[in-house]
This record gives sequence, C-alpha cells and structure tokens, in this order.
Amino acid sequence: MELKTIFMAFVIITTLVSFSYPSFGQEYVDEEPLVNPGPEMDAVKSISPASQDYNLYMLKNLTPKVTTFLENCMDKMGPSFKKCNEDVIEEILTKNPISRECCMKVVQSGKECYMEVIKLMFRFYQLKRFASQVSFRTNEVWDRCSAEVESPSSSHYGKIVLS
Repeated sequence: MELKTIFMAFVIITTLVSFSYPSFGQEYVDEEPLVNPGPEMDAVKSISPASQDYNLYMLKNLTPKVTTFLENCMDKMGPSFKKCNEDVIEEILTKNPISRECCMKVVQSGKECYMEVIKLMFRFYQLKRFASQVSFRTNEVWDRCSAEVESPSSSHYGKIVLS
C-alpha cells in the first residue's frame, strides 16, 4: 500500500512539473544551424536519380485538391517562386536570412500557402530528414518576414500594401 502511494505521488509531481515546464529536459536545438552554409548546403541540394524518382512519385500521389492548392500558392508568389523557396529552405536550415523581396513574396502568398509549400518541400527526399526539426524555424521565418514587411520602419514609404 505504501509503495502505491509513493508511486502515485511521483506520477503526480512528474505530471505537474512537465506541465509547468514543458521544455524541461529538452535541449533547445534551434540556436545552431541544422546545416552549415556552403558545401554542406550544396550537398543537401544535390539530387540523385533515386531521389528524383522518389520526389516524382511523392508528387504524383498528391491528391488533386492538394495539387491545385499548391499550384495556386506558387502562382501567388509569382515567377520568383523557385528561387524564393530555395532561399526560405536555406534560411530554415542555415539561419541565413532571406532577402526583403523574398519576405514580401512569402507574406504576399499568405501564411497557409507558405506553411503548406514548406511542408511539401520537407517531404522531398533531400530534405525529409530535417522535417521533424523545422517546425519552429518555419514559424520563425514567417514571423520575421511578416514583421519586416508590415513594419512602417522597414520601408521609406510606410506600410507596404501587397496586391
């Protein structure tokens, strides 16, 4: 009976501590880049024939609804979509900030589009190993870009209106 009481007290205390300090025992890993800029990032970007096949298979198996949504998102970002998304991925992995122009494109596309496109990008073979580690950084990039684009001090002309 006494062992059961001690066990229950331990469980209650552990539960209370975990709710009070959710990051207790978790190492904060977002301070360091996941990939170093330069050759290491170039290696991440490289595509082998096998990874190409995997990526094509994954894209082919997206539902038509998801495909249409993602295509509309890409259209919102305009012709610089590919370059800007590569820069966003690089910022997420290396913490090397993207340009203001790219931030404007990200914000222009909207948060839902941004999040879904990034989620898709991290399903690609070259990036999927980082998928579980980038959620916080993905939001960090969005927050930084939206603050930069919407901040009156970020432009000589005041608030930017995106059309």
